[in-house]
Amino acid sequence: MDEKPHIIIFNVDQWRGDVLGHVGNLAAETPNLDKIVEEDGVSFSNAFCQNPVCTPSRCSFMTGWYPHVRGHRTMTHMLHLERGEPNLLKILKDNGYFVWWGGRNDLIPGQQNAKEVCDIRFWPKNEDLKRWDHKWKKNLHVWTKWRGKKDSDTYYSFFAGKLDSGGDDIYFDLDWAMILGAIDFIRNYDGAKPLCIYIALANPHPPYGIEEPWFSKIDRNKLPPRKKTPDNWIGKPSILKGIYERQKLQSWTEDRWNELRATYYGMCARVDHQFGLLIDVLREKNQYNNSAIFFFSDHGDFTGDYGLVEKTQNTFEDCLTNIPLIIKLPKEIAVIPRVSSALVELIDFSATVYSLIDINPGYSHFGKDLIPLLKGETENHREAVFCEGGRLYGEEHAMEKESQSSLDALELYWPRVGLQIIDEKPYHSKATMCRTTDFKYVRRLYEIDELYDLNKDPEEIFNIIDDPLYFNVLSNMKEQMLTWYMETCDVVPFNLDKRF
Repeated sequence: MDEKPHIIIFNVDQWRGDVLGHVGNLAAETPNLDKIVEEDGVSFSNAFCQNPVCTPSRCSFMTGWYPHVRGHRTMTHMLHLERGEPNLLKILKDNGYFVWWGGRNDLIPGQQNAKEVCDIRFWPKNEDLKRWDHKWKKNLHVWTKWRGKKDSDTYYSFFAGKLDSGGDDIYFDLDWAMILGAIDFIRNYDGAKPLCIYIALANPHPPYGIEEPWFSKIDRNKLPPRKKTPDNWIGKPSILKGIYERQKLQSWTEDRWNELRATYYGMCARVDHQFGLLIDVLREKNQYNNSAIFFFSDHGDFTGDYGLVEKTQNTFEDCLTNIPLIIKLPKEIAVIPRVSSALVELIDFSATVYSLIDINPGYSHFGKDLIPLLKGETENHREAVFCEGGRLYGEEHAMEKESQSSLDALELYWPRVGLQIIDEKPYHSKATMCRTTDFKYVRRLYEIDELYDLNKDPEEIFNIIDDPLYFNVLSNMKEQMLTWYMETCDVVPFNLDKRF
């Protein structure tokens, strides 16, 4: 390409890959994303993240490294420039891009100056709020009256429901601030450098709460069935049963679950609307055709499946690991708009950016360029995808002890994080997933492995790890995992040292 395209990275948090209208979910209200896929882009229905929580996943897709390569497998081990760890944002900045970053972090250490990786780390000022004519609304992680009484079946449900906008037309939060900030910046930008806009939103991360009109947009009768709770959690990771018992949602009726799920879908619908606003301003400034747009989530969410809410850090159900990934390339590259069922990984995102703008990032990575898939030149990309999490016994620095939820049962995330600090049982066992189109194998270090026939058991209820009929399948998947570990176990620096 003669001119470098703008790179628009629209990174949402905890959006499941099945909550999209164009993949056949009748309850999903995602008209803007659906339109992109119909006209200009490709949606990958089998895209998978490399870790099912925020920081490890973001460190992975911004480097093209799996979490095990450099130990980025906790919420507080991020990308350090001084350790020679790459970061796509900095690489783009060093290669002539003007980088605007607004929203969540979970990528670089809080003690690091963000200006090392971007030109603008956006945060709204008072004059921005006055110009937008909005006032901050309550943060649901701080204002928690919606939780109900301790020991009730709502206390750990994460369910806030319909949010009161207080006479405003929106429930003005950080996500809205980042969208409006990005729109203002694009509308007023007159620089010569190509843009990288990195928008990192919080929604649809729980607590599950959303304002009108999105709360009422979802037809509860169209929601797909929830995945059922396994009988006594036989053959399942112990952390799932532990969270199930601590969250205390067993008394919930299907109507209550549907309200929670519809609220989550409403959160997704609002994000889709915000995405549409960004597309509108790109069109308004005649920059849509010259922009590469990447829409994806860092991981998914239980949203009632198996009788659970939120997520785990070391289990790999599809609702946690299968994420939306939608890509639109600049107009001069002929893309075949469609939903692709090819197996892809989130680390393929950064590799695709490097290929698109024709740069050598200067380090070894494991992503695979998606452009041949986007152009319809092939439908084969990966034989298997991988995801990993958990820790070793005794790895106190990987327990998330720094989180208040690890010890305080009053904290919202205590049902999960409180189990992660226990070494007497294998709740936080290190584990790795290998998933093909037909099967999913999970190697668990301290408890029983898992194997699922995804054609016969798409809900991953019945662990067939000991079924002799699947001996050859299991052997092949173990071999795939071993080969993958050998290929990706380290990265050798490009800079050579003098021997003498």
